[in-house]
Amino acid sequence: MLLKGYRKEVIRPECRPEAEALHCIAHLDEDITEVIPYLNAVLGGFQYIKDPPCVSFRVHGKLIAVHARKICVNALRDETEGDKIIEWLKQEINDAWERRAQIRPSFEGAPKPKVLEILRLLPKTNCRECGQPTCMVFATQVAEGGKGSGDCPQLSAEGRTKLDAYLDQFDFE
Repeated sequence: MLLKGYRKEVIRPECRPEAEALHCIAHLDEDITEVIPYLNAVLGGFQYIKDPPCVSFRVHGKLIAVHARKICVNALRDETEGDKIIEWLKQEINDAWERRAQIRPSFEGAPKPKVLEILRLLPKTNCRECGQPTCMVFATQVAEGGKGSGDCPQLSAEGRTKLDAYLDQFDFE
């Protein structure tokens, strides 16, 4: 067993004190640097950073980042949800570590949608009805997985279908 314990910290984002979502940080008792590429291979990380090693996942609308000494989870409904995700990840980390001889480590993130390709599929009206100042900002949020085709009020049904087909090529939830 690689990861034996952690200390959990639950916080409300300082940038948006009115937000109801919570963030959870698990401060790990052990350094898990060596397992990060194996975890990336097993769980299909959205983003992988080589130095210092870190892998990010998008799971059920949450962004989860695994670092050498901490795990960060955003947009939690409550503390119980954070506990479940951290415990699940602890199990995944220990399982990947135990099976590392059978796993080919991955040092690359999943392919990502291109902002300009998304922008090409948008109406480019800069109407601000989506809550963003420009279609470029909206396209960036779509590429990062924070927004989807349904979040653009100006997008036609055909445009929505095309954007969804483009995004379906990538591992978004």
